[in-house]
Amino acid sequence: MKSMSIKVSAFATVSNVGPGFDIMGFAVDVEAEEMIVNLKEKPGIKILKSLGNKNQYPLNLEKNTAAVAVKKMLSFLGLNIGVEVRIKKKIVPGSGLGSSAASAVAAPFALNELLGRPFTKKDLLLFALEGEAAASGSFHADNVAPCLFGGFVLIREYNPPDLINLPVPKNLYCTIIHPQFSIKTSEARKILRKEYSLKDVTVQSGNSSALIAGIMKRDFELVKRSMNDLISEPARSKLIPGFYEIKEAALNAGAYGCTISGSGPAIFALSDSERNARIIGHAMKKVSDAYKRKNIVYVSKINLSGPVVKG
Repeated sequence: MKSMSIKVSAFATVSNVGPGFDIMGFAVDVEAEEMIVNLKEKPGIKILKSLGNKNQYPLNLEKNTAAVAVKKMLSFLGLNIGVEVRIKKKIVPGSGLGSSAASAVAAPFALNELLGRPFTKKDLLLFALEGEAAASGSFHADNVAPCLFGGFVLIREYNPPDLINLPVPKNLYCTIIHPQFSIKTSEARKILRKEYSLKDVTVQSGNSSALIAGIMKRDFELVKRSMNDLISEPARSKLIPGFYEIKEAALNAGAYGCTISGSGPAIFALSDSERNARIIGHAMKKVSDAYKRKNIVYVSKINLSGPVVKG
């Protein structure tokens, strides 16, 4: 077998989406990473050091999300070949924007392309979930599913995965502010309460259901009323300096809801135009800069493509 190579890009994702803890996520047009995958005759998986920037991911095959996903895929196919993976992170791990999920998705996607597409994207999700679990310590698809399929994804069930891709309003924009520090997903999950009152569960269920309805009906006022999270935000907001002030600034600037993306520290806000999204980003950054000197703002529509082959 001669050496073969492919370069792919995977995109950032917003997960939880307010009340949708572990069951909602969407992709944005912000490149999370660029990955080069090479096939080799000598068997074995190798994770190469990062291109052009400091190493930002584990090289250990048991902890690297790309390596775990590739290993599961090769085992399923019964192939004993060599795979080299080189990752260039565009968003650092621990961002709340699906950095580890991007690796877990990009690697099996790229390998599938090199092998002539023996799997559908639905099949690839299972390998990506295995990879993501290596980073987070649990199986959850609210980053990997939108990263793989694009769009706004609802996860109804995990065993087996049952995904619903929601119709996305054309004028839905997302503003993200990413303070430049990291929060480990596994640690952020530990601080969540283990039990919730029936009242909280009822309110959370109502908000998540209404959020879905708001997205499908293109009713931004309903989206705004529904972006109330009683599970993740109260606990994880303590990890993000100035969170509630940043949220207030976004809402005052016209956002239809604002909360933490995934485990944080990234914070996202929704709006109905690019102009408004940029005004919201400016307001959020002005507040966040008082707490963290380095913040990055992204403004994007919902990404509908999933990972893409480059060059």
